Amino acid sequence: MKMLPKKQLYNEKVIPALKKELGIKNLMAVPRVGKIVVNIGTGKILKDAKRVEDAIASLGVITGQKVIATKARKAIAGFKTREGLEVGARVTLHGKRMWDFLDRLINVALPRVRDFQGIPRSAIDQSGNCNIGIKEHLVFPEIVAEKVQNIFSFQINIVTTAKNKQEGEALFRLLGLPLEQVEVKREK
Repeated sequence: MKMLPKKQLYNEKVIPALKKELGIKNLMAVPRVGKIVVNIGTGKILKDAKRVEDAIASLGVITGQKVIATKARKAIAGFKTREGLEVGARVTLHGKRMWDFLDRLINVALPRVRDFQGIPRSAIDQSGNCNIGIKEHLVFPEIVAEKVQNIFSFQINIVTTAKNKQEGEALFRLLGLPLEQVEVKREK
């Protein structure tokens, strides 16, 4: 059985299944993936400019898009940040790049995560968006492990048009996102 690209899978199989499962008649009301935001925080490695540059370059390679630096909005003495200091980086993916990234995330990167048991259902918020933390950026095949000096983690936010958690969960399940299985407790 050939794997369909996620966009084709969404158009051919997920939309009809969601319409039936959620009882939606209007095609435009069916939940869909709007964008994917990939963030890294450079808080701990802020003093080491080389490590920050490596993390930003790796994020650019993983997403295939230019990375935007995020700046601190206000000074916080406890975190040793000043207003305007670059404290992270982010990439917002739309369209073809978003679907390609989702394909690589589900089919390649998540299966390579050590001791992966599935994405917890608590990762889906009340608005139907999914927030995933990746501990090692090496799970993406674009990164050559031999050339990496520093391993960093990042966050992936999959933003949908779902109205609630149930719609978001149904969308992610039908797209093939490996959600954690719910255990049924049996009484004796």
